Amino acid sequence: MAALLEIKDLHAYYGKSHVLHGVDMVVNEGEIVSLLGRNGVGRSTTVKATMGQVDATGSIRFKGSEIVGLKAYQIAHMGLGYVPENRDIFPTLTVEQNLILGEKRGNGKQKTARWHLDEMYGMFPRLKERQHTQAGVLSGGEQQMLTLCRTLMGDPDLIMIDEPTEGLAPKIVELVAEYLKELKNRGISVLLVEQKLAIALEISQRVYVMGHGSIVFEGTPQELRNNAAIRKEWLEV
Repeated sequence: MAALLEIKDLHAYYGKSHVLHGVDMVVNEGEIVSLLGRNGVGRSTTVKATMGQVDATGSIRFKGSEIVGLKAYQIAHMGLGYVPENRDIFPTLTVEQNLILGEKRGNGKQKTARWHLDEMYGMFPRLKERQHTQAGVLSGGEQQMLTLCRTLMGDPDLIMIDEPTEGLAPKIVELVAEYLKELKNRGISVLLVEQKLAIALEISQRVYVMGHGSIVFEGTPQELRNNAAIRKEWLEV
């Protein structure tokens, strides 16, 4: 498998606060990788730094090109999608307007998009039902669906998703998990920041565990299941 995203010796800062301390990670083509850890250890900062939203040093290569120092919109145009934890919908626009805003605008030379409005509505019929509703009045689960779909409309090769199941009902959590598996089936790689260990272990091919701004474990879901010491020290409350 070829590496799609390669992060090496990544350091990130909020002002004078040093948050990431030499993070190394790889996401290969066509795989789901989960980044696990307790709140406040630097997981969200890692994906924000990758997306050009946090000051960072080190190397981040996407599809072979260095992206440290690029603007977020430049990184997005290269095919890296990002679903933030706060969802970032446009509340006064309708569901359909939000989705259309996510469409990738090209110069006529780009590949055919893998995702279209009808597919979004097919995967999430609830969005179809509410296509003319302002996004700000949707439930949390509906807003999460909308944000995921809007990002997909940009036709990314890799999508980074920060806490997609936070605050959602169990049935919606199951739906999101199935959705993420479908992304992999469609050839899209996923970097998942997730608090719910069961879901991450179920859908991922590899997992990283973060503690104090560094990677403290890398392995398969089964290897993490078998490593009680790592789970106790870095994951369990």
